[in-house]
Formats: sequence, structure tokens, C-alpha cells
Amino acid sequence: MRATILHAPGDIRVEEWADPTIERPTDAIVRVVAGCVCGSDLWSYRGVNDVPEPRTVGHEAIGVVEAIGAGVERVREGDFVIVPFNHCCGRCVHCRAGQTQGCVELAMTASGQAELTRVTNADATCFVLDEAPSPDRHAAVLALSDVLPTGYHAAVSAGVTPGSTAVVVGDGAVGLCGVLSAQRLGAERIIALSRNPERQRLATAFGATDLVAERGDAAVAAVLELTDGVGADAVLECVGTEESMTTAFEAARPGATVGFVGVPHGAAVPWRVAFRGNVGLRGGMAPVIRYLPELVPAVLSGELDASAVFDLELPLDEAAEAYRAMDERRAVKSLLRP
Repeated sequence: MRATILHAPGDIRVEEWADPTIERPTDAIVRVVAGCVCGSDLWSYRGVNDVPEPRTVGHEAIGVVEAIGAGVERVREGDFVIVPFNHCCGRCVHCRAGQTQGCVELAMTASGQAELTRVTNADATCFVLDEAPSPDRHAAVLALSDVLPTGYHAAVSAGVTPGSTAVVVGDGAVGLCGVLSAQRLGAERIIALSRNPERQRLATAFGATDLVAERGDAAVAAVLELTDGVGADAVLECVGTEESMTTAFEAARPGATVGFVGVPHGAAVPWRVAFRGNVGLRGGMAPVIRYLPELVPAVLSGELDASAVFDLELPLDEAAEAYRAMDERRAVKSLLRP
């Protein structure tokens, strides 16, 4: 198959790679219709994460089931499916508690930016659609594989409630989906931290009522000014750095909760701020499969649409440009079509 291969930091190539195969009876092979580049992919692309050897990349995909193992009962060949980035068994104590990201058989999509990808525990992992969406709806459906449920997880973890004030730290695709999710959960005021004009426009379209372009202490001061010195009822941390985590805690009102979904990279929690203000911390990797029964119908009906985060669409062979555009912040999120 043709697949996007990360050879070393900054070195992305689309090359021939061995097709994934059925390794366990519960596996399925999906022919990818659309995949994309995630902001978390950039950590390895930038050399923050080690790249010890060439590997396929991409953990977000939608497509058509091409083959199934002998133990797969619910999913059928020819089904159009959403492939959540984290796979679960659906049977263990953690899955039954809704913590599908903590599954004892947890696996991740390994070749979402490719022609084919293997899905473990396909019956529990794949979300089967009644019919294939039209190509113009692929972006909206693809968002369900990661960024929309992850943004929603940030809002749920932060405790966004009707009438509340939410602050969203981060203006990438996940942060923008956090804005959209805070609106869905009824936040009356949504303050988005962004200095990029295009991302500010998207945040406003997704429901942001206020924009703060400052960073660090200045951003906190701006939030406090907007909230009459009170701070936010809920804060969505969607970056994963020490600065973003500190900003999130300092922008929170006493007793608030920070919902964090940014993959941590040196993100030390300001425990003294948390202690003084009784500010809680919840979140982490999104249990995507838990949220899909609620989010998929809303997306298919058009009630919820995060497709605008995909502002660059390229053929798979141009994956290197997709990465460059996101790395240079010329694109929020790049969609790739094999």
C-alpha cells in the first residue's frame, strides 16, 4: 500500500509499505477514504518525540471495511466505518465503566495516513454508519475519529454547564472543537485564547463570545478583566505545554476544574495555584468510543459540524506539504485522500 512514513524529524515521505493483515480473529482491515494530520503528529515531526526508525503515521481515519477476522461478528465487509484513534475490547472492567481509553487491550490506529489500516477489536472499536456519507461530508465525519470527541472530552472534563463561563486555551483543531463543545454543553460565555486571525474567525463561528490574543500573564489578566475579576467556571486546556497549563489554572475561578486534553510535553501542573484555589484537574486521553453514540447522530443531522477545522485538503502523495503547512501554522488541520 501507499503510506505516509516518518523517517526522521522533518522527513515525511509517501512510499510503498507492507499491507496490514489480519493478525487476530477480532481484527478488521479498513480501506481509508480520508485521513488527516493531527497536531499531536507534529511532536514527532518536530523532533520533540524520538523517531528511532521509519514508521507509518496517522491515527485518524474513515473508510470501508475490506476484510474481517473469523471472530468479528458485528462489523461486515463493505461497512462504512469511523475508526476511533484508540481501540478497545468493550469487555474489560474499564471499557464497561466508559473508560475505553484505559482498555486492557488498548491499541492505536497506526496507518491512518495510508491506503489501508488495521483495526483491533473491530466489533467494539468501529462505529458503523448506516450508509456511506457523500464526499462533501467526509470532513465532518472524519472529525469524529479524534478531534471532535477530544474537544468534547475537554469540555465534559472541565464541567461546562448551561450558563457557565468557559475559557479555551489553544486554537488548534482540538481547541476549536472545544469551543464548539462548550457551546453544545450550554456555556453562556466562551473565551477563546487565540492570536491567529483565521483561527479567531473559526472560534467565533464555533461559538466563542470573546477572543483573547495575549499569552501568559497577560492572557490571564485579560480573562480576569472580562469576568470582572472572577475567572472562568471551566477551563479547557488543549495544548499540553507548561505555559498553557499554567494559564489554564490561573484563569480558573476558585473551585473550577481544568479539563486537559493536550498531550503533555513538559506541562508541569502549578500545584500551589491549584491548592490555593481548590482548582481541580480532569481529562487526558479521550474515550472516543464512549462519546460516539451521542456525537455521531448530531454530526450526521448537521446539528454539529466541525468540518471547518479542515482548511487544507491534499492527495495522500502530498502528505509532506500537509505536515509543513500545519507546522508553519498555514493550516489548522490537513485532510489527506489516498
